[in-house]
Formats: sequence, C-alpha cells, structure tokens
Amino acid sequence: MSTQSIPIHAQTEEAHSVGNIRALLAEIETLLESLVSSGRAGMIDLNSLPLAPGEYEKLRQTLGQGEVSARIDAIGPSEIIETHYPGVWWVTHYNVEGDIVADMLEIATVPEIIKSQPEDLRAGLARLRTRLSEVAE
Repeated sequence: MSTQSIPIHAQTEEAHSVGNIRALLAEIETLLESLVSSGRAGMIDLNSLPLAPGEYEKLRQTLGQGEVSARIDAIGPSEIIETHYPGVWWVTHYNVEGDIVADMLEIATVPEIIKSQPEDLRAGLARLRTRLSEVAE
C-alpha cells in the first residue's frame, strides 16, 4: 500500500472543540434568567475554564459587542464591555505590564467594578464639601 492511497482528512479547530461554547451559553442563559427574575447577579471566570483552541475567540464572536463600554485605570487598566446581550458584560483586568490577570463574564445590570463603593462615596462627599466651602467664601 502506498502513502498516496491512505485517506487524509483535515480537521478544523471546530472539530477539536469540546463543546464549551454551548455549555457556556447555557450557563449565561441560566444566570441571565436569574438576573431577570430575581435581580441576582452572577459571574463566570473564564480563566478557570479549559477552553479548547479557538473557543475563546468563538465565544467573543458569539457574544458580540453591545452599545456600552468603559475603561477603568486603577492599579492596572480594566475593560468593561457590554455584549450583544444586555446584562451580559465581558470584564477584563490587566496588570501594569498589559497581561490579563482576570477575564470574566459578569451577568448584572451594572458590573460591580463600575459601581461607586461606599468608601469612595464618603471620600467624594468630603471633597465636595471642602470645595463647596471654598466656593462659598
């Protein structure tokens, strides 16, 4: 038998997929349903998942990008991007060198990192009061 008579079948990345995309979409659906029905937020840590080659990009493509995005600079930059599905946010945190340190999907009306924290609110109120007293004089 010659090597030319051996059938060769090329497999694409899709063929190596372990089906994580479908499972992730089902998990997102469950979390989004919970958010809608009870207001309870949820999160999926993408760094902890064993995604097959190409699945990360496929997930990004499948979820798409919505109308809202934000960038936060604290310790390192963070990107918050609403997906095509309101309430489903792609949140990526980078260190100062630009490496991803956390990558997650947050299912919430507003991602936690965007919400003002109580200590920040108190500090802002104190600064505003100081400014107000300066302006009044």
